[in-house]
Amino acid sequence: MPQRRKPDATPLSLSVDRSDPTAPVVSVGGDLAYTTAAPLRAEVDRLLAARPATLVLDFADLVFLDSTGLSVIVHAWREGQQAGTTIELRAVPRFLATILDMTGVTALLDRPAVGGRPAPGSIASA
Repeated sequence: MPQRRKPDATPLSLSVDRSDPTAPVVSVGGDLAYTTAAPLRAEVDRLLAARPATLVLDFADLVFLDSTGLSVIVHAWREGQQAGTTIELRAVPRFLATILDMTGVTALLDRPAVGGRPAPGSIASA
């Protein structure tokens, strides 16, 4: 019986634009999955430690997302709530918008932050 070859994963790419310290932008590309999610989670934690007003996650170059990748987005929201930081998703591809809607994460991101400060969690599709 021939061995099935596993499809090649697209490596995760991350870059951070800190030109506005009140709203750093993390650009995420490639596969956000079990084997690649740790660097994004660590970067989110590092950025939230500075308590910016907003943390932007830009998914313009995202290719794939699994449940671990989704959990990083929820983690960012949860930690942002504690830090008083709004989490904004930018350039959300259609497949990610569908996943966010189906899992209820869109509604979660739209909930107000602790203390009543609005947290729009703006989700703009590409």
